[in-house]
Amino acid sequence: MSDPTPGRAVFLVARREFLTRVRTRSFVLGTLVIIAVLAGYVLLQTMLIERSDRDTVALSGQATVLAEPLKQTAKSFGRDLVTVDVADVAAAEEQVRAGEVDALVTGAPDALRVVVKDRLDDELRNSIDLIVKQQVLNAQLAEAGLDPATVARNVEKAGVEVVALQPDDDRQGQRLAIGLVIAALLYYSLLVYGTMVAQGVVEEKSSRVVEILLSTLRPWQLLLGKVVGLGLVGLAQLVLIGVTGLVLASVSGIIDVTGVAGGALATGVLWYLLGFFLYATVFAAAASLVSRQEELQSVLTPISMAIVIAFVVGINLMIQDASDSLVAVLSVLPPFAPILMPGRMAMGVAPTWQVVLAVVLALAAIAAITWLGGRVYANAVLRTGARVRLRDALR
Repeated sequence: MSDPTPGRAVFLVARREFLTRVRTRSFVLGTLVIIAVLAGYVLLQTMLIERSDRDTVALSGQATVLAEPLKQTAKSFGRDLVTVDVADVAAAEEQVRAGEVDALVTGAPDALRVVVKDRLDDELRNSIDLIVKQQVLNAQLAEAGLDPATVARNVEKAGVEVVALQPDDDRQGQRLAIGLVIAALLYYSLLVYGTMVAQGVVEEKSSRVVEILLSTLRPWQLLLGKVVGLGLVGLAQLVLIGVTGLVLASVSGIIDVTGVAGGALATGVLWYLLGFFLYATVFAAAASLVSRQEELQSVLTPISMAIVIAFVVGINLMIQDASDSLVAVLSVLPPFAPILMPGRMAMGVAPTWQVVLAVVLALAAIAAITWLGGRVYANAVLRTGARVRLRDALR
């Protein structure tokens, strides 16, 4: 039987790695757990958002006539107000104490009394204050023989024209959240599946399976096939989790920039591929230096720390100011680009030239790392026993 062509050999190794991993119980359960946690988080955020934007106010006595004005005023402050009429003030106070209603409003419209459990929300306070002031103003206007409705219309027409030279994006917060989520997913995928590549290399080396495989394959074919196969496993999980999260967030109304989120997921896939080929080759080369799982952590720690530092430092800088020059420089450098650039792209602060430069530098780094890592892997993967020194592997 003739040896397979290089492309066929890489495909066979990649298929073996992919099918072996996606069929494992840990992959299925791990993916389901992540999706379940994501769904729970989205549900919690939905409940918190709905609760934080809605107030329940009990009205008693003369204050019941203020139900509609209160709702309209609260709406102008971005609040959803629900009112309930109560006859028993003492019972209503118990509801306030139990947290069933946010406030109890009693008294005449121009002299309202508000009962709360501990503090009155600022938006609700402003709404009630505005109602009281409006009632007093209407009374004063009526005494002066003026029509309050006419005065209100004239006042409403008055205003100032605001010209913003650099308008704020009112969805910047959502864009930042999307960017951070994509960065976190990429960080998780690069670290987990890069480590998985390293563990696979050591398993094959310690069990001598690699000697059998290399009798028909070249080292670079085995390395590339392993990286491609496990990379596809990580990609499948990333896309599944990303699409599920996007659907849940859109349906729940947590985000209303679905197009941005979809674009961020697409760019996240691109940067995952670039980042995975960059880091996974390094993981595999480093793992080929040792023969036992117990020794693996010692060679992977520097690589893992580089990813952790890139994530922690980069994310903190991006939260402070994603358009800062330091963040921009870091986001085009290969070690940081797979984590930072997708987030900056989602936030809309990465110019096209920076994105192109980051991709070019990442591809150049991948080519250099693949050549260097492939050489280390080829020279060290068949050496068992003591740990192979990097200097020896490069000879």
